[in-house]
Amino acid sequence: MHGLPSPGLWVLPHDRNRLRRLAIGAALFGLQSPAVSAYTATLTPASPRMVYPQVGVGSFTANYLDGGKPGNNTAINTVSVTVAPGAVGTGVAQAMKSDSTAANSFLDGYAFCNLPGQVYIGGFYRTTGGATAAALVTATVPAALTNAAGNTIPFSKIGWTSSGNGDTGSEPFPSGTFVSGGVQNVGSMPSNTWNESCWAFSYLNNTVPPAGTFTGVVRYTLSSP
Repeated sequence: MHGLPSPGLWVLPHDRNRLRRLAIGAALFGLQSPAVSAYTATLTPASPRMVYPQVGVGSFTANYLDGGKPGNNTAINTVSVTVAPGAVGTGVAQAMKSDSTAANSFLDGYAFCNLPGQVYIGGFYRTTGGATAAALVTATVPAALTNAAGNTIPFSKIGWTSSGNGDTGSEPFPSGTFVSGGVQNVGSMPSNTWNESCWAFSYLNNTVPPAGTFTGVVRYTLSSP
């Protein structure tokens, strides 16, 4: 999975950290109840027009609310699981772990995701003026994961659940399952908003494939209108 470089860990007790985020939301964005839904924050339009996608690690000069600016990164994070021989094909989903180091939001430094079981997905879409149609986040998915012998596992055998520390309600990047080849929508960003979720991936484990190490790469794209 492609993303942008890793934040440092801002260590604060969970309750205090969440309360600080609620105060920021109320003061700067006029949010009536940040706990009602997953985290989406309204941004003030500014120049230049900009989109910033992050899946896994990301790069910012500082948090957005402190005047930070995003950067580019070529890192590719992985999620993986080793299924024990006696568990193969039992239908019991196997939780996958990530090598991503991105636990904190670059909006305000809030410790949003829990490593290594979750992958941060988020970013922002900002215009220079009024509202526009939403920017779309898509995943380009290969037909299958493959091993050295050419055996395959359909990408549809991998799914994810979506959440975030302190969140309730619907997520901007909801739970889902990969398609087996093609481009699928995984979320959207209204104009002048920051949106984020944490994904926990799992291998569905409901078939018995040949032995081996199976790999594949999914590429995520944020497209503005």
